[in-house]
Amino acid sequence: MEPDSSTSISPTAESLESETDMTDTSDIDVLHEIGSSIAAADPLHEVLSRVVQFVSSIVLCDSCFIYVFDEDALVLRASKTPHPDVVDRLTLRVGQGITGWVAAHKQPVAVSSHAFEDPRFQTFNELPEDRYEAFLSVPVLSRGKLVGVINLQHRQPHNHTRREIRLISTIGFLVGAEIETARLEVENSELSERLETRKIVDRAKGILQRDLGMTEEEAYLTIQRQSRQRRKTKKELAEAIILAEEVRRGKGSS
Repeated sequence: MEPDSSTSISPTAESLESETDMTDTSDIDVLHEIGSSIAAADPLHEVLSRVVQFVSSIVLCDSCFIYVFDEDALVLRASKTPHPDVVDRLTLRVGQGITGWVAAHKQPVAVSSHAFEDPRFQTFNELPEDRYEAFLSVPVLSRGKLVGVINLQHRQPHNHTRREIRLISTIGFLVGAEIETARLEVENSELSERLETRKIVDRAKGILQRDLGMTEEEAYLTIQRQSRQRRKTKKELAEAIILAEEVRRGKGSS
């Protein structure tokens, strides 16, 4: 049985209608600012950094994390507090911890105190915030599809109001499509980079095969070994081989 301080809230039409109509001027201003800002096509981490700033200004908190759903896992992509060692590295399975529960059920969870005692909670040694008292986790969706999860944490007990939960959930709806678009652009960029690297490495292999009588495998292993020894990427080493070949050709034709 889960503690009384834990609440799972589904942002359904019925629950929204049961509350006071959200027409507070400050709320409208915030949502308008978000809508205006996310209209620009920015890189993923810039989008997420902006979302962290928005969320942290709406609900004053000690910590704010954004996990992005990527290849069947939740990856920590942005943080209010500096975590260079774990951002882009820490991953969660869907269903793992409170964050994973929110991802699996696509519903917010609010824990007002002793969050670390919640049966769904999971501790990560890399994140000291895991000993914070209060926890709010909200799904980020795009057309009903899971895009990510926004987490807010507090050092002291904090009773998240329904207004706060609804507002963060609304932000999740607004930024979901933008985050998904930015994530796909990152994937496309990385794919293009891999294809470009492969093209350059293949060209460098051809030069080694022709000039040194190597097999294709020997040429690749040579580039790989030199890459490690010289602490250069395979692309950088391949570019150096190609440049040397072009210089040699230039001298031969002069």
